[in-house]
Amino acid sequence: MKLKAATGAVALTVLALSGCGAGDGGTPEADQVSPSAAATAAPEKALQSFYSQKLDWKSCNGAFECATLEVPLDYTDPAAGSIDVAVIKDPANKEKIGSLAINPGGPGGSGIDYALYNNQSFSSEVRDAYDIVGFDPRGVGQSTPVDCLDDAALDDYVAVDPAPDDAAEEKAYTKTGTDMAKGCAAQKGGISAHVSTVEAARDMDVLRAALGEDQLDYFGASYGTQLGSTYAELYPDRVGRFVLDGAIAPGLSVLESNLAQAKGFEVALRSYVESCVDKGDCFLGDTVDEGVERVQKLMADIDDKPLPAGDRELTSGNALYGLITPLYVEAYWPELTKALEGAIKGDGTTLMSLSDSYAGRDPEGGYANNTMEANWAINCLDDSSGLSPEEVRKELPAFEKAAPTFGAALAWMLNGCAGEKFKASEPEPKIDAEGSNPIVVVGTTRDPATPYEWAKELAKALDAGVLVSRDGDGHTGYMQGNRCVDGAINDYLVDGKVPDDGLEC
Repeated sequence: MKLKAATGAVALTVLALSGCGAGDGGTPEADQVSPSAAATAAPEKALQSFYSQKLDWKSCNGAFECATLEVPLDYTDPAAGSIDVAVIKDPANKEKIGSLAINPGGPGGSGIDYALYNNQSFSSEVRDAYDIVGFDPRGVGQSTPVDCLDDAALDDYVAVDPAPDDAAEEKAYTKTGTDMAKGCAAQKGGISAHVSTVEAARDMDVLRAALGEDQLDYFGASYGTQLGSTYAELYPDRVGRFVLDGAIAPGLSVLESNLAQAKGFEVALRSYVESCVDKGDCFLGDTVDEGVERVQKLMADIDDKPLPAGDRELTSGNALYGLITPLYVEAYWPELTKALEGAIKGDGTTLMSLSDSYAGRDPEGGYANNTMEANWAINCLDDSSGLSPEEVRKELPAFEKAAPTFGAALAWMLNGCAGEKFKASEPEPKIDAEGSNPIVVVGTTRDPATPYEWAKELAKALDAGVLVSRDGDGHTGYMQGNRCVDGAINDYLVDGKVPDDGLEC
């Protein structure tokens, strides 16, 4: 199960601009691959009504415009009914060159929210040139959302011990997964059986047609890279200017994915502690090893005895999410320091606040979005090969050796989909997108959630993949304060100038 790529990415603070060492980072504008006759041909008769629809834009959220896209519930049986996909547009500030569809990741992240904060996620050059178009993928947010657990059950789902070490804890852990599966299966309308990445990618093509575009321009972050590469495989002739940032490698097993993420967060934790130690008088210790061990001891202490956090208790599950959340973004490290300092002194309030932010829990105890449920439903429909508790225990030693802080929890997430009730209506395709326009893949060397190797693997797998690398910490590379990366992506999206493959920033 992939960890949710933080939807907090829509509110990232732009860091101080950094340098770059790889020449001018670009080649002359590439000849665009035009849509083929097959790509522009009329859709099959059963889908014609969906492809011929026009979006009825209405003013919303100030200067934004909102609309609803109708798509089939089941593309293998379009007559079986339809669902709604919520769409939002921030019109181009200057002369428009096209529409840029965007996705923040997850799965389960809201493209509506991403668009609402697009001034923090995209440069002024891009916002001047494009209508920024966000959409909540099917099952997410405002788009026929999956609804599997009530608020109290979601609290339990987040709070449960993520690394059970006795029979009672194991029973409680596995119960949260089976409860999620039962709740999703019980929802009326059948949406949980139709939230696969392939179906969401097909929705994107209906959106392209409704926007009046022959080809789709797209920016996807984290899981959004999987969604984008799937679209590119299904419709290579309809790929316009594509940027996939914080890439997920194609063809990964759940075991490979979780092990790589465990290692990635371990590296991120060590980078955080190293930063603390280098500043002097670090509250965690005098060396990186001492600091990491102090964090591990804190997590073990919370596992033994939850900390008070206002009128709630910070459990080991909450503490894990609270620790992971700020490791996504280097700019959030000061908040992690505040949280850990408080927890060491016996106050779990700030660490709980970070956990709540990850899960989408509001101060009143409700959930502002369905991110956790959508994350489970999409991940498990895409790959339901959950491991049994017995199988997880066999994998534990390798995970704990590779990532002493996070390994056990990521290993137990292998059990997360064991209760899945559905099977995807279409299998995930092998990714190469032969014949597409250049697809720019951005990788960050110490990205905790989507390890750098994944970006290299995706760029290599794509027929027209172009790799841009950022040397740094945190999740994703664009608009993280690196002028080299930002310039390369801006030039590609706005002017069609393809970066040099292998550009290092």
